[in-house]
Amino acid sequence: MAGKLSTRKLTMISLLSGFAFLIQYLNFPVPPFPAFLKVDFSELPALVAGLMFGPLAGVTVEFVKNLLHFAFTGSESGVPIGQMANFLAGSVFVLITVWTARKIPGTKGLIAGLGVATLVTAILMSIVNYWVILPAYAFLINWTVEGPEKTALVLYGIGPFNLLKGLIVALVFVPLYRRLKPRLKGRMLAG
Repeated sequence: MAGKLSTRKLTMISLLSGFAFLIQYLNFPVPPFPAFLKVDFSELPALVAGLMFGPLAGVTVEFVKNLLHFAFTGSESGVPIGQMANFLAGSVFVLITVWTARKIPGTKGLIAGLGVATLVTAILMSIVNYWVILPAYAFLINWTVEGPEKTALVLYGIGPFNLLKGLIVALVFVPLYRRLKPRLKGRMLAG
């Protein structure tokens, strides 16, 4: 029985990773944000995996999705900076959402988790972009954004964008979760 569960779990995580990878290509920019910031819904399969099998399953979906994206798309810098940023943002979003949803039962916990995850992800990614990601791009592809321009990009572009993306993903995921909840209920692991 344990082997069957493990095979089923591995199969579901693999399928959800594949869906996340494909969904990642259905992205779109949101004016007035810079064109390189795009909304996609690839966190949805990771959230489903996290709620079904635990937070590590959601992070695994995020990892596989970004590994496949780098393998098929590459990176303008030769180093998967964008994929690493997406992995970090998606993993934090999924971990906080799943953890909170397991602590507070029902849809209320899920909504609280999505809200907290959106806020934490936006703050964390603003900090990481300012200190790590933007300097890495500056070093690797000679893309220089410095001083007040860099601060403005983070404060008025990256931070608000991540808040908006989290909100959009949450607005799509809550109704999806309600439809999937009867199917997930028997499969969800205890907190």
